[in-house]
This record gives sequence, structure tokens and C-alpha cells, in this order.
Amino acid sequence: MEAESEADPAAPAILVLGAAGRIGGVLRRDWPVLLPGRDLRWQARRPLADPATDDAWHILAPLEDPVALAQAAEGTDTILCLAGVTPGHGGDLGDNARLAEAAIRAAQASTRVSDRKTRVLLASSAAVYGNQPGVLSEEAPLTPANPYGVAKAEMEAQALRLGAEAGVAVTALRIGNIAGLDAILGGWRPGFHLDCFADGTTPRRSYIGVRMLSQVLAALVQRPDLPKLVNVAQPGPVAMGDLLHAAGLEFSLRPAPDTAIPEVALEVTRLAGLLPPDVPLPAANPAQLVAEWAARAS
Repeated sequence: MEAESEADPAAPAILVLGAAGRIGGVLRRDWPVLLPGRDLRWQARRPLADPATDDAWHILAPLEDPVALAQAAEGTDTILCLAGVTPGHGGDLGDNARLAEAAIRAAQASTRVSDRKTRVLLASSAAVYGNQPGVLSEEAPLTPANPYGVAKAEMEAQALRLGAEAGVAVTALRIGNIAGLDAILGGWRPGFHLDCFADGTTPRRSYIGVRMLSQVLAALVQRPDLPKLVNVAQPGPVAMGDLLHAAGLEFSLRPAPDTAIPEVALEVTRLAGLLPPDVPLPAANPAQLVAEWAARAS
């Protein structure tokens, strides 16, 4: 990887909450190159064994220390909130909304003491759409089918309402499956089983590659204004079976339960319109998604 450039003190700063997580790890590797000269600040609850730079880390618990969080946000123009509770890892899913509120309060405090307005970008999820046919635009109704989707939908509603009250611009990024950070490539183990529907297909989802995700998020944080809702994925759903085949990973098929969702396909016209010409948004291709994941793992 190329050497990191020194931060320009005049450049707007970006604070990434939850930077010790999987998406945070991807951004820590890519953003110093994609965003040269930017003041990148990384938040975690505890010190990491391989911090990017000692002075870039803010070790704090956002829900327990709002004063430290506000101090970390001073002088920023963007807070990217990746912090949250995901299924299968324990914790209170209601913390997703509480962490979003903490980020908005920190942005509000930062704006009060700075000549820059601080906005908040929230990592939401395609899970807010639930089980709906067709390509889903940001205007589609939210019908989450599981507690995680419900929690993310509640987070969005509360955050957008609070942002309007506090004078803080808030954007919810509804991120599709991230190849390699998902339960398929990332969760594969010997003996892996995949749902199969009556027509012989495996679940289809909107995906985005890890490198593509870094580029897209880097482009979004550089835009001066953003809409309130943005789907984040590459065009076209990908069958999970095709993804595992492309990775050369063996799996068996099992009948899909009645609760299984055949397809979640995100409309990404809005996202494509927000990206600069040097960040094209290609259709999702299983081989390319796997290649990006493999390059990250090597």
C-alpha cells in the first residue's frame, strides 16, 4: 500500500465511529490513499493492536462518554457512523438508534464551536426493505422482516427526525451485502448449506465489492450535499450460489424455509448520480466481487 500523506490542517476532517469493525478495517486500509491529505479520525472502544497512527485514534465509548465524542468531532465536516449492533453478536439492537443519536448530538456540538457544519452519514441496511419483489428504490415502503431490519428502520426514522430538529444534515446509507464481509463468503465454512427455492435458484441479493465500497464512501464524503436516503450497492442482484461457485467454495443445497427471502434488489440510480466520473459503478459480477475479497484477504 502507498505511504500515507500528512493531513492538511485546513482540510475538513472526517470522524469514523466504529472504525474497529469490518467495514472500518476496509476504510482504514484504503482511505489514506483515496483521501490524501484529509484529517481522518478513527473511533474505537478499545486500543487496536495495529492502529493506523497513534494520534488518529479516539478511544471512547460513544454512549457512555458524549463529552469525549463531541471533542473527537470538533472541526469535522462529516461523521460516518459505522458503529452498531448486528445479528448474532449479542447486544441490544436498540443501540443502533442510540448510537445514531449520539453521532448527531456530537455533530450538533461540533457545529456550535466551529465555522463548519458537521453532517452525519449512518450505515443502515438493505434489511429495512424486507421481502418485496422488484427493484427497490429509496422511496419503497419499509417492511423489515426481522428484528435487525426493524432496528435499522427505527434508527433511520429517529435519526432523520432528530437531525431536522437539531439542524444536522443526516443521510442513511442503505448498504447491500458486502462481498467477503457477509454471511456467505465471509461466513463460509466446510459443510456450508445454502437455501434453494422451488425453481432451483439460490437467494439473490444486491452486492458491492470491498474495494468498490471504499471508493463509493470516499466519493460520498467529499460531496458537499447528500440526499437523506441512498442505496449503496452495485447494479444487479447476485445469486449466492454463483458467488460461492466463483470463489471455488463447496456447498450443499437445502429447501428454503417459508421465511426465506428470494431476492433483495436495490435501485442504485441515485447513488450512480452522486459519484464522480472517475468512480464508475459497474454491474455486480461474482468473479469481480470474489477478486476484490481475495485481494483484501491476501
